[in-house]
Amino acid sequence: MAVMEMKEAINQALKEEMIRDEKVFILGEEVAEFNGAYKVTKGLLDHFGPKRVIDTPISETGFTGLAVGAAMMGLRPVVEFMSFNFSFVAIDQILSNAAKMYYMSGGLFPVPIVFRGPNGAGPRVSSQHSHNVESLYAHFPGLHVLSPSNPADAKGMLKAAIRCNDPVIFLENELNYSLKGEVPEGSDHIVPIGKGNIVREGSHVTLIAWSRMMSLAQKAAEELAKQGVEVELLDPRSLKPLDMPLIAASVKKTGRVVVVEEGHFFCGLGAQISDSIYRDLFDYIDAPIARVAQSENPMPYAANLETATMPTVGRIIEAVNQVTYRS
Repeated sequence: MAVMEMKEAINQALKEEMIRDEKVFILGEEVAEFNGAYKVTKGLLDHFGPKRVIDTPISETGFTGLAVGAAMMGLRPVVEFMSFNFSFVAIDQILSNAAKMYYMSGGLFPVPIVFRGPNGAGPRVSSQHSHNVESLYAHFPGLHVLSPSNPADAKGMLKAAIRCNDPVIFLENELNYSLKGEVPEGSDHIVPIGKGNIVREGSHVTLIAWSRMMSLAQKAAEELAKQGVEVELLDPRSLKPLDMPLIAASVKKTGRVVVVEEGHFFCGLGAQISDSIYRDLFDYIDAPIARVAQSENPMPYAANLETATMPTVGRIIEAVNQVTYRS
C-alpha cells in the first residue's frame, strides 16, 4: 500500500477509471488548466486532453444540465463543484432531472453521473460557503449519497460511484484533503455502495460518525478508552443507502448510541439514523440516543464563534457520558 493524501487518492481513482472506461470524463470550474481548486484533478488534463477534462464557465446550471444530458446518452460524467454550496445553483438539474429521469422514462434513460466536491465548512469561509448538504440530497429518491472519511475509502468509494448506473452525490471535505493514509494500489480496490465499516470495536457504546467528524470521533474514543469506556466506532460511509445491518449488529451489542454529524441538528441525517434505530431496534436500546451536531445558526466568520458552532471532541465525550450515565 502507498501512503497518500485524500486528494491524491481521489485523483488516482479518477485516473484509473478514465483509463478503464473511455466514456468517463470530468467537467467543472478550473478542473483542467488550474488542476482543480484543491488540486484534486492535478495532471489529468495532460494525460487525457481537453475533450475529457473540461473547464466550464461559472454556470453550474449550464454545465450540470449538459452533464445530465451526456449521461442520458451513455457517457459517464464526473461533475466537480468547487464547493457543494454552489450545487444549489444547479439543484433543479440535480433533483428534477438527474434523480428522476430513470423513473420518469420507465427505465429508458439511466443517468450514470457523479457529482463530487467539498462539503461542509472550511476554515473561516463564513455562512455562504459552509453548508452540509448530505441530509438535503439524501431526502430525495433517486440519488445515492456517499461521504468518505479517509483516503482508502475515498478511492474505493469514488470508483464504485463512477461505475454505478445511478446518480451519486459524492461528498468530500476541504479539511480532509490533506489527510494521509494507506491506500491500496491498483484498480481493483472498490468499496461497495451501501457498506459501512467498523473503525474501532467496543462494547459500551456505538458511536456513529462520517467524513471529517470521524477524526473527532476517533480522538474522543481514544480519550474515553483511558477512562474505561470502550467505544464501538462506526463509519456508515454510504449515507444513502445506509448499512442498517451493520448498525443493528453494533447496537445489539452495546445498547447505547451517539450520532455525530457536522450538519445542523434539526432535520439532520442523525435524526434519520436515530429514527431507524428506534423503529427497528427499540428493545435493544438501554438509553436515549444522543446526537452531536452543528448549532442552529449560520456559520460565523470569527474563529472563536466558528469553534463554538461546530462539534468538538469534548461535546462527543459529553454525549457518550450522557448515554452511559457517567455525567
